[in-house]
Amino acid sequence: MIIKVCGMRDAANIRELELLDIDWMGFIFYPGSPRYVGRSLDYIPSKVKKIGVFVDQDPLIVRERAAQNKLDAIQLHGSEPPWYCINLREEGYKVIKSFGIAEDGFIPLAQLDAYEGKCDYFLFDRKTTLHGGSGRKFDWSRLSDYQGDTPFLLSGGISPEDVEEIKSFVHPRFAGIDINSRFEIEPALKDIERIKKFIKEFR
Repeated sequence: MIIKVCGMRDAANIRELELLDIDWMGFIFYPGSPRYVGRSLDYIPSKVKKIGVFVDQDPLIVRERAAQNKLDAIQLHGSEPPWYCINLREEGYKVIKSFGIAEDGFIPLAQLDAYEGKCDYFLFDRKTTLHGGSGRKFDWSRLSDYQGDTPFLLSGGISPEDVEEIKSFVHPRFAGIDINSRFEIEPALKDIERIKKFIKEFR
């Protein structure tokens, strides 16, 4: 089960988090986010997969940031079309496409179908005008409507108190979780002890 911690920026915080039992670390390259890292990271971790988060960005900029920061995968959080995903995969990048899910858990199945086979993972987040980071959940049980082949990560408002709920969630394509705002001291600064405790209970 993949554990991804997103919204990292502070070099010392990244170094501490890198030592924990996590798989992926996310860095937001969207200027509209309070967790925006800028053009490049002050410290690039080597012990985890590095995921760059972009929102409707020019592909040339995505490639530039990916090279600068040694990114392993690209997470798309905007309205990027399927061909955008195809092109990035052909260039050797893993691609994660995020989809905003309403509070009632309505799954946009027709939209997901258009991206099947064109992404490595989907990420299901709570729908918001902020392109993620709302700290709010959606109804996970509605994901039973999703019968596609692309594995997915759960995101949106996952907190330290959700360990048992996550463990009890069952879906054949459920591949991992994405945690962020509920583990923060302030935007882009994570509470390492809280994450350490969560991982111990989750693993």
